Amino acid sequence: MILPVYAYGQPVLKKEGAEVDKNFEGLSDLLEDMWETMYHAQGIGIAAPQIGRSLKIFLVDTVQAMEEGEEDKGIKKAFLNAEILEEDDELWAYEEGCLSIPNVKGDVERSDKIKIKYQDENFNEYIEEYSGINARVILHEYDHIMGKLFTEKLKPLKKKMISRKLDQIKKGKVKADYRLRFVKSK
Repeated sequence: MILPVYAYGQPVLKKEGAEVDKNFEGLSDLLEDMWETMYHAQGIGIAAPQIGRSLKIFLVDTVQAMEEGEEDKGIKKAFLNAEILEEDDELWAYEEGCLSIPNVKGDVERSDKIKIKYQDENFNEYIEEYSGINARVILHEYDHIMGKLFTEKLKPLKKKMISRKLDQIKKGKVKADYRLRFVKSK
């Protein structure tokens, strides 16, 4: 089922998610809904807070972002209870966007290489290293489960330049090709 994406200003986007365990009911349905929602919105990643669930779950599909013939360098997987173990000191800037913040983009500096511990949808644990765009998307989605948004990592001038757009999103005055859920006005 395609779910609405929670837009900038929703409190759930600023909360650290809760861990999930083997007793979590409806996990496979939740993951299926998240994949469907992400693809419908043409995203390459989505985190549970973006669909209103304060959980440490995110999905990444960078296969679709790879150049033709390079698809095997991308990843497509679910990350549960992720923890970043190491980040490389070498940072690189890249323009990011976010399904929860439509029509806003900005250069974000992130580590080129990371080491992450996580569980898959069957609760098998992994420790893996990623680099380049895979690391970037993982870090972006990881920030979501920790209650952080990419806009917080922008340079001060850029933050100032987008502040009006962010206010408009908070008020529900934004268009997207997918359904958004806004903060209810009082």
